[in-house]
Amino acid sequence: MKIDSVAVFGLGKVGELVAHLLVRAGFSVVGFDSREREGLGLETRTLDVADGDELRAALKGVDAVVSCLPYHLNIAVAEAAYDTGVHYFDLTEDVPTTNRVIELSKDRPDNVFVPQCGLAPGLIGIVGASLAADFTSIRSIELKVGALPQNPTGLLGYAFNWSAEGVVNEYLNDCDVLRSGERRSVPAMTEKERVVIGGIELEAALTSGGLGTMCETYEGRVQRLDYKTMRYPGHFRQMHFLFDELNLRDDRELVGRILVDAKPPVNDDVVYLHAAVEGVCDGQPFRRNHVRAYRPIEIDGRVWRAISWTTAASAVSMVELVAAGTLPDTGFVRQEDVRLADLLATRSGRLFDAHGKVDA
Repeated sequence: MKIDSVAVFGLGKVGELVAHLLVRAGFSVVGFDSREREGLGLETRTLDVADGDELRAALKGVDAVVSCLPYHLNIAVAEAAYDTGVHYFDLTEDVPTTNRVIELSKDRPDNVFVPQCGLAPGLIGIVGASLAADFTSIRSIELKVGALPQNPTGLLGYAFNWSAEGVVNEYLNDCDVLRSGERRSVPAMTEKERVVIGGIELEAALTSGGLGTMCETYEGRVQRLDYKTMRYPGHFRQMHFLFDELNLRDDRELVGRILVDAKPPVNDDVVYLHAAVEGVCDGQPFRRNHVRAYRPIEIDGRVWRAISWTTAASAVSMVELVAAGTLPDTGFVRQEDVRLADLLATRSGRLFDAHGKVDA
């Protein structure tokens, strides 16, 4: 089934730009939000996602849906897409949500289901898999992303430009990794290491959800695979104090409220992306790196935060690739099956090619 018309659920800072980039790429778009939205340059409607009938009615007459909603609402949207025969895309890093989407894709093979279209999982996995493609044997795939303020303050050195709920979950849920070629589950915020990008010193630690389906894909083929989140030095020590010393691990909602109140969003953000593959390439040991630093950019006269445009451009690129026939329009699509060169060739993907280069 071709894709001409797309529904976007959730018109927050990412969803609004997803809708705009879809229009820019030539799709007919209708945006849905829990409250009325005007002046976005596209058709918008209100929607109560908790109402199953209303949800399914919203998908009538469109070819695809991109869910930019909080992760806990995505299963309902995926099931509605399944019931109405609509192609499905989302930004989730939540493993149970993705597992449910995989189940749905098996039962309805005539539609495409593409979850995890954000940064991590999403773009970082595409970069890592593309770097690894030319290696005859792979020792390690190391993937890291950090969404940070350019001008940090305080001991945390952070700003919640992304969902606090999602950040807390990735800090507390166990992480899937490959060690000695086998899948393992290890605690989050462990295995800290030092990273330097463009002269900026960062720290990185394991966090959950960023690999998507990569552990399953590369098990037995790669000795070591992991995903880490990058922060300014000292951040994870403070988070351990919050969760462990103050015994707040079991009250995630409270922690989220405290953190957003203490470290609200900022406009001068930066998204660091660091992918590295080690192994044998052209008969020789080799390490290949892909390092970028994305900052806010102007799109059609409006400046967008780095986290907003990088996430939105990644998601819309996936819709473009399915619509163009570069990716399958049926079944489940893994992010690691996407070639970075194909993503960069899309209208939205060209934004990544034009920005983010780090001076050596």
